[in-house]
Amino acid sequence: MKVNKFASALALLTGVVFILTGCSLLPREEGALKPPLVKPVKENFELYEVKKGNLTKKASLVGTFKSSQTTNYYFKESDHRLKAMHIKLGDTVKPGDVLAELEVGDLETRIALQKLNLEKAQIASLQTQQTDPNQTYEARLKKIDVEAAQLQLSSLQEQLGKTRLKADRAGIVTYVTDMQEGSVVEAFGTLVTLSDPNKLQLSYESSDSGALTGIEVGMNVDVKIGNSDKIVQGKVLQTPSSAPLTTNKALAERNAKTIIASVPEGTEAVQIGGSGDMTIIIEKHDNVLVIPRTGLRSYLGRDYVQVLEGESRKEIDVEKGLVTPTEVEIRTGLKEGQNVILNN
Repeated sequence: MKVNKFASALALLTGVVFILTGCSLLPREEGALKPPLVKPVKENFELYEVKKGNLTKKASLVGTFKSSQTTNYYFKESDHRLKAMHIKLGDTVKPGDVLAELEVGDLETRIALQKLNLEKAQIASLQTQQTDPNQTYEARLKKIDVEAAQLQLSSLQEQLGKTRLKADRAGIVTYVTDMQEGSVVEAFGTLVTLSDPNKLQLSYESSDSGALTGIEVGMNVDVKIGNSDKIVQGKVLQTPSSAPLTTNKALAERNAKTIIASVPEGTEAVQIGGSGDMTIIIEKHDNVLVIPRTGLRSYLGRDYVQVLEGESRKEIDVEKGLVTPTEVEIRTGLKEGQNVILNN
């Protein structure tokens, strides 16, 4: 009986111990890991220190030399056929040279016959005067025949003259029509243009008239001739705003995007069709605050910059002044020494 009581007590004690130590037999849960400390990446800015400088806005253009004195040649009557062109592009022409001529049909034969008629009338008039100088009426009639024959000959010769285009001055042929021989010629249609090689100007035609804004008549132009290093100074002679009014639509459109500049007369190595590099100073501001254009930001009409203060950036509204392709003048908003963040 004592043994059973002891066994019961032992079993009870074992159960209590098992209950008290049961939790320690299960796996122990680990505590939550703390997040690692991440050091923020420091931003790398490309900075520009604001300082004063000189700012120049200029236009760099490549012009073509053209003559300022040109003459167009044309026939004044229609319905004639072109016989021949006697010149080609680039030819040098002297006064009196025949440039082009029309077909004349039998006109030359008629002139030859009329010369004979005039000679006959002159002989008859001379005979009348010699045989009977007192027959006043007869002599006068013969003189009238002579005058009429002369007038007819002059008319025919004038017609022949109208079939030939002749140069009235020296020059270089800068335009020749592409009309073929035998084509019907229209009155006042230009067939040939002669240009004076001693009266040259530089002409630049832009694809964008806005690119010529700010250029004015009278501005100095530095001209570099061809591939040489020689530079001569000319003047702006014509701009889109100063071009003469014209009813010719094509000419008006060309003038609206053309700059014409002079070069000193007699400049060496200058020829029609050659090129010249033009540099025109449009505006210049000295001792002003200047930053790169990549430092200026714009949004909805607002101009501003970002500056670095300590380790943070700050936006500042600015007023811009003169602007070039690479730099911009800042009139208000910045001061020397500030670091502008470039927007690359």
